[in-house]
Amino acid sequence: MTATARLIDFARADHRLPPVVRAAAEAMLIDTLTVGAAGATAPGAAGVREAAARWGAGQDSRLLGSRGRLPAAGAAFVNAFQIHCLEWDALHEPAVVHALSTVTAAVGAAIDRRGGCDPDEALAAIAVGVDVASGLGMIAKTPVRFFRPATAGTVGAALAVARIAGVERFDDVLGLAVAQIAGTMQAHVEGSIALPLQVANAARAAVAVVDLVVAGLSGPHDALEGSFGYLKLFDEGELGDYAGQLGSVWRIAECSIKPWPSGRASHGLLAALDGLLRDHDVAPENIVALELFAPPLIQRLVGRPFKPDMSPAYARLCLPLLTALMLSDGRIDPRRFTSENFAEPAIAALAAKLTITLDGNPDLNALGPQRLVLTMAHGTRIEREIPKTLGHPDAPMSDAQTAAKRALAAELAPDADPRIFAAPLDYFCGVASGDNPINAKETHGCASSFCSI
Repeated sequence: MTATARLIDFARADHRLPPVVRAAAEAMLIDTLTVGAAGATAPGAAGVREAAARWGAGQDSRLLGSRGRLPAAGAAFVNAFQIHCLEWDALHEPAVVHALSTVTAAVGAAIDRRGGCDPDEALAAIAVGVDVASGLGMIAKTPVRFFRPATAGTVGAALAVARIAGVERFDDVLGLAVAQIAGTMQAHVEGSIALPLQVANAARAAVAVVDLVVAGLSGPHDALEGSFGYLKLFDEGELGDYAGQLGSVWRIAECSIKPWPSGRASHGLLAALDGLLRDHDVAPENIVALELFAPPLIQRLVGRPFKPDMSPAYARLCLPLLTALMLSDGRIDPRRFTSENFAEPAIAALAAKLTITLDGNPDLNALGPQRLVLTMAHGTRIEREIPKTLGHPDAPMSDAQTAAKRALAAELAPDADPRIFAAPLDYFCGVASGDNPINAKETHGCASSFCSI
């Protein structure tokens, strides 16, 4: 059996998640819905909803953070954008994949269109989709060239949606998913809003791919390992290295949650500063210089220079600015990403104190370990080792930190369905009062006993 065949068998198998994995999947879902609701008020979100509304009429699926509805593909697009646009979404660090963003948005739209879903089935679909997307990132031998949440995310999301839709031809779903892939790291380099739009497009493509297969269309069947397959064009790697572990290690339990709405590569330094400010009473005005010793990926992803005229998308990935905001505010609030705040002399002065020094780590995909050195006004030095970044399974956020994140998200989402924060799994799997979903058992031939109207 080929590695691709093993992956397809895993994607369509009747999984019952182990309790620890199920708990991890639910925690990741809750976090993802929370940041997706917060993203409804982010820069560009209103335009995304306006554009998606022009692509077709329908009320299939709900929009996070608002009471609107769109056809399933459009809703997946909007919700994926909102989940990723604040850079607050969970990710699998070794894979460098924000797998929850694309998978959750696509699966949620498919569940809404179907009319509801058993929670265990929903969580299994998310876990499978996250596993595949993360696995493709983990086996990559090449540096990040394409934006993996959009490339690997499309594949994982399409296979997860196929489970919800009850289709049989997973080989065609996989082939057509690869045929829809797009997403360049140039958007990341420039700090462009195209970055979350690429995640959005991946979620929409996942829904569309399953619709095409339901309609009888087929795709290439060697789309991962073929001579012009995913692992030749997007990321080079051996699928067998991942396929041999399928089902024995669930990648969703390895994902990290982001404490702050900024690039994950910034969180090691931000967590260290947060601890120093809170626990050691370090006064920002007494800091002369900060030097971060870090792997090359940190410099590449968030080591960009401070600019007074930067966009919010650029700001979320600018470690000097984020350092200044943590020192001045004690947190990262996306409402501070404005030209007025960027022009503050005090913010620019704090940002100028940071230097990033490459530590010689040969792993081009590594986010850690890192080391922070503070030079104080009275000549002393404070050093902190950062072996794991806060939010990683080995460095989990405290209950207070989790509550603070959800409180800020709720503050940013005043029009959100309150169940997103009070009963998120029920919200995701159920149907809101007064909604009239399409009966997918008729339109898609879904015979699952979990369908509920």
